[in-house]
Amino acid sequence: MDITTMKYAAVMLTAGVGIPVLAALNAQLGLRLGNPAAAAFMLFIVALAGAAVVLALTGPAALAGIAAAPRHLFLAGLLVAFYVLSITWIAPKFGIGNAVFFVLLGQLVSAAAIDHFGLMGVRPEPIGLTRAAGLALMALGVFVTQRA
Repeated sequence: MDITTMKYAAVMLTAGVGIPVLAALNAQLGLRLGNPAAAAFMLFIVALAGAAVVLALTGPAALAGIAAAPRHLFLAGLLVAFYVLSITWIAPKFGIGNAVFFVLLGQLVSAAAIDHFGLMGVRPEPIGLTRAAGLALMALGVFVTQRA
């Protein structure tokens, strides 16, 4: 594994660690505010501020291309909103572990399908027997962690 791959893996591992932390923090904020949508709104305000700082530091001129971008690409924002709203609302009732378990299961299935078929412009990565076994093992591992 080269150094670039290791850096990418470290960043994504950190992002993965952040998902249940985000779920727990925002679920608690939703409970304290009495409204999961209010907690999600505040999360997006803070996220917007963070993204604005990074954009300002890395090249705000990139925003000039927004008008030419295909509109369907903006659906990603709705998916983020759906994730944050659903995890904020459901996690306190269902448990962080259970909520994240199903999120991970959904990620495994959708990532495998996106890669296999080369959807949305990604490089196709066919699911062979070894990859299918690895995905099944990951899914089983996620399942086992919730049963223990």
